Amino acid sequence: MQALNTPLLEVKNLGKRFGRAEVLSGISFSIFAREIIGVIGPNGAGKTTLLECLAGLLPYENGTVTWQSSHLNGKSRKDTLFYLPDGVIPYARQRVHSVIGFYREAFGASMEQERKVVAQLGLGPVTAQRTGELSKGYRRRLLLAIALLTRHPLLLLDEPFDGFDVRQVLNVMAILREVVQESRTLLLSIHQLLDAARICDRFLLLTNGRLLGAGTLEELQEKAGKKAVSLEEVFLALT
Repeated sequence: MQALNTPLLEVKNLGKRFGRAEVLSGISFSIFAREIIGVIGPNGAGKTTLLECLAGLLPYENGTVTWQSSHLNGKSRKDTLFYLPDGVIPYARQRVHSVIGFYREAFGASMEQERKVVAQLGLGPVTAQRTGELSKGYRRRLLLAIALLTRHPLLLLDEPFDGFDVRQVLNVMAILREVVQESRTLLLSIHQLLDAARICDRFLLLTNGRLLGAGTLEELQEKAGKKAVSLEEVFLALT
C-alpha cells in the first residue's frame, strides 16, 4: 500500500515505567492513512502497554503523540482513537442484542450498520444470550462488532484474532480489509506471526519495551539479513 507523506499518528520517543521497571523506551513510529500496522513481539514485549498508552488508559513519562501534526489530547483522542482491549466482557448479564444496540446508539450508527456487522461476524445465533455466557470466539466477535460500529478513523485492536479457527480468522481479515477501504486505519497487536504476515502492511517489532524494527516485511528482511525470508524468520533473527 502506498503510504501518504503526512502521518495520521506520530509517536516520538515514548517512554513508560512501572515503578523502577522501564517497560517502554524510546518508541518512535508513524502511522499513515488506510494502513494496517501490526505490533508484534514476544510475550511481555510491551505491545498491550503501548496500545494503552496511545489510548490514554496509561500515562507515559516522556515522549509525544500527535494526530495530524497536533498534540493528541483528551478531546482529540476521544474523537480519533478507539481501543478494543483483549479479554473483556461488556455487561456480562445483558443480552448480546441489547449490548450491540446500546453501542450502536452511543456511536450514532444506523440499524443497517448493526445488521451488517451482526451478519458479517455470524452473531445471529447468539443475540439472545447473555454476553457472560458466550464462548471465547463469540465474545471476540461481539467485541469486534462494537469496534466496527464506531466512527473513529483509527482502531487499536488488541489480539483481534484470538479464539478463532483458521477459516474464521480469514473471514475477519476480509472484514478488516473492507474497513480500511472505508478510509479507516488499523493498529493491531498480534502474537500469531502468520496472521500478522497475512494482513499487515507494515510491522512494529517490540522486545523488552524497545522498538527493534519498523517497516514492511521487505524492509525488515533487509535489516535481518538475507537468510530471513518469512516474518517468523525475521522475528527470530532480530530478537
